[in-house]
Amino acid sequence: MTDKYESPLSSRYASDYMLNLFSSDTRYQTWRKLWVALARAEHKLGLNVTEEQVKELEAHLTDIDYDVVAAREKEVRHDVMAHVYAYGQKAPGAAGIIHLGATSCYVTDNADVIIYRKGLRYLRGQLLILMKNLAKFADEYKDLPTLGYTHYQPAQLVTVGKRATLWLQDYMTDLEELDFVIGQMKMLGCRGTTGTEASFMDLFEGDGDKIDEMNRMIAAEFDFDKIFDVSGQTYTRKLDSRILNVLSSIAQSAYKMANDIRLLQHDRQVEEPFEKNQIGSSAMAYKRNPMRSERICSLARYLMADAANAAMTASTQWLERTLDDSANRRISLPEGFLGADAVLRLAINVTNGMVVNKTVIESVVREYLPFIATENLMMEAVKAGGNRQELHEIIRTCSMEATARMKEGKSCDLLERLDAQKEFTLSLEEMQKVLEPSLYIGRCPQQVEAFLKKLAPILEGVKASSEEINV
Repeated sequence: MTDKYESPLSSRYASDYMLNLFSSDTRYQTWRKLWVALARAEHKLGLNVTEEQVKELEAHLTDIDYDVVAAREKEVRHDVMAHVYAYGQKAPGAAGIIHLGATSCYVTDNADVIIYRKGLRYLRGQLLILMKNLAKFADEYKDLPTLGYTHYQPAQLVTVGKRATLWLQDYMTDLEELDFVIGQMKMLGCRGTTGTEASFMDLFEGDGDKIDEMNRMIAAEFDFDKIFDVSGQTYTRKLDSRILNVLSSIAQSAYKMANDIRLLQHDRQVEEPFEKNQIGSSAMAYKRNPMRSERICSLARYLMADAANAAMTASTQWLERTLDDSANRRISLPEGFLGADAVLRLAINVTNGMVVNKTVIESVVREYLPFIATENLMMEAVKAGGNRQELHEIIRTCSMEATARMKEGKSCDLLERLDAQKEFTLSLEEMQKVLEPSLYIGRCPQQVEAFLKKLAPILEGVKASSEEINV
């Protein structure tokens, strides 16, 4: 407990990995790593930076004195210069060359890109675990007939496994988009106050090749092979928009899946995990609310709305730089990552422990199957000597009567009504043979198998799992 506000994403939902990744320590240690990379490149390219100074900076990557930083920032009102000062206090022999030729965005923007890529790679692993869980579930229930719904009204049969592939295919789309975003990420490099590299033209006496090499060396230290071709003071905020868009895309898929589970749990067909001592309601002790799925939807809504921040920020950047992006990005990007992390953790938990109530599903199928099978019944009755037009009218009339009966809360008696019609050429026993659910699921099992075969190379080596989480 704390007497100050704390984001629920931090206190309840996100993983330790993501919380550590977006912590102050990670951010500011990354700044120091960037200052070391800059100093090292400048040393190797012949500037007045010694190897001893580089080593001194390397020795003090983690011992950040935040009290010194806070006192200095209060005095100078500049966070980066406060950290430069504190770093120089720890490494006095190198204090004079820290940040040489750079502007603040060298550390702030490049650190962000480094952290964001790590975050996306972590989320990719979580997404693969979720997909592995769903693939296992789809394979297990690929043959189990269940009532399909269009407009949330009873439709033709599908299978439980086939329905899961609809969710899985959405996540596959997200994975493809995520891989594209990760693969296209670039560092800003060290480009100066307006992106012209003018300060380095002075330091390197007009040698543009050395400037390019410096940027390549810095990027390589962080395993980047590309920097932006051109920039203002910052990297283009279109990158932030691209990142939040793919996180939103994952949220959209998770919302769809979780909402479907909520609908199915209402009918007791499929249920999310429910612990032995879990309480569903403070007042209604009998309840089994789908709270994990509801939470997925709740957090996913936040994440989808969060994506709008990056779009508005990217569109309103003035010329080479404006600072109205900073406060928004400090909130929207980390919270976006924590939100996506929370959604995926919950989705992994749900998909690993979903309960399929086969008897309920079979009961629903049996209730609606006579209507679904009416065309087949008519064809079989024609084969037995009936008149197609007369049979169609009999089926239509009996169906309306059976439906009216069901609206009174009574069971479906369509087959009995048809059997009572002398003109209907099939016996009740013959009609029952037509009502085999597996005859009405089309190619569902084959579709599941084909899709899972396509996914197999991607999911190879991924372990299906369920993280213990506080939900």
